[in-house]
Amino acid sequence: MWKWLHPYADPERAYKLSGTLLPWFAVAALMLLTTGLTWGLLFAPMDYQQGDSFRIIYIHVPAASMSMAIYMGMASASFVGLVWQIKSADWAAASMAPIGAVVTFIALFTGAAWGKPMWGTWWVWDARLTSELILLFLYLGVISLYASFEDKVLAARAAGILALVGVINIPIIKYSVEWWSSLHQPSTIRITEESTMSSDMLYPLLINIVGFGLMAGAITLVRFRAEILARNGMRPWVRALAEAEGAK
Repeated sequence: MWKWLHPYADPERAYKLSGTLLPWFAVAALMLLTTGLTWGLLFAPMDYQQGDSFRIIYIHVPAASMSMAIYMGMASASFVGLVWQIKSADWAAASMAPIGAVVTFIALFTGAAWGKPMWGTWWVWDARLTSELILLFLYLGVISLYASFEDKVLAARAAGILALVGVINIPIIKYSVEWWSSLHQPSTIRITEESTMSSDMLYPLLINIVGFGLMAGAITLVRFRAEILARNGMRPWVRALAEAEGAK
């Protein structure tokens, strides 16, 4: 597998591959999110306890799930960049950090909007909410480190170390409601057991989770391509690409 992936460490090949994948990710994300949001927000049955306010889960849960998934992707790319010194992995990590920060903010904001009518307060300092807030600070820290050094190799190294250290926060977010007493409800989607949601509520939620993932992937590809061009502006293939675009 590594032999197959290694050629794509070349910036030009990585740029072309990401350009090939981008429309597939974008179209699939648009289709799934349109289906999932329409189904969940308009046609899913009302919750017998929370009424229509529960529908915010169709944004909150996918955002919260992707906040952790994107972080793991960023940390994995940082690990590859640190260990094998592959610059394109560092560019991928830098591309993911702002996306993860925005998704994490959406998760926190929608969680607060949901918590107010359900708990009677916008915020409580319990383990799940606090660890998710720490995740946002980790994203902002990684972004700041990338922007703080003129030497982008040194910047990637510092940001990569922070990203790897922050991985310890992911299982805390995931299992916090099981390890500590919390106002936050336990997970309703279970892999090894039957989910506690009815299927007509669960299916649009699963569709939105996949849709959010594909959307994050599409935006990452756009940013990754921009990073490649920014870091390789003097390469002949980039100049040829610019000339070809200018001739259109």
